[in-house]
Amino acid sequence: MNRLVVAAPASGSGKTTVATGLMAALRRAGDKVAPFKVGPDYIDPGYHSVATGRPGRNLDPVMVGDHRVPALFAHGARGCDLAVVEGVMGLFDGRVDTEGVGSTAHVAKLLSAPVLFVVDARGQSRSLAALLHGFRGYDPTVRLGGVVLNQVGSARHEHVLRGACAEVGLEVLGVLPRDDRFALPSRHGGRATAAEHGRPATADVDAIAADVARH
Repeated sequence: MNRLVVAAPASGSGKTTVATGLMAALRRAGDKVAPFKVGPDYIDPGYHSVATGRPGRNLDPVMVGDHRVPALFAHGARGCDLAVVEGVMGLFDGRVDTEGVGSTAHVAKLLSAPVLFVVDARGQSRSLAALLHGFRGYDPTVRLGGVVLNQVGSARHEHVLRGACAEVGLEVLGVLPRDDRFALPSRHGGRATAAEHGRPATADVDAIAADVARH
């Protein structure tokens, strides 16, 4: 099964936008996409379902144990061309007082899946190289397959960021401009559910899919 984990250095970097948009864009291109979310989250899988037309499923080794994650993944991906797994929080953030149990990195290793790393590039330029170097070196068994630069301010900003990625040998696979449209609807205390948002949720996912495909 072709598979990809979408992760980030921290929450709020844009991984839900990228993951959901990528799922929808791949579906538009004719692929059958299996959507997954690391952890017990129920909001993001609702948007994943809108994007793919399939149930959004959770992969949580804390709740079910390591040995069940690959089996649940195989069950949810049956009949599909590929799977996109959205991570939780930062790449190595897992259960407190453990060595990353339940983290995105943990699940990526259980699935032997490469990581698409989404970075909010606001307020940084060449420092991005240090950030990427640190995340890649922290656990070399987690394979960073490429980078999506989010919230890029200008062509000049993009040029410098691409240079920083090249310094550490990571390919830039996407560049999303700084634009408030690249976000799913929120309410006080968190993001609104797809059901709560109603029919506009489909329009939002369609718009994000078009932008992700373009960029």
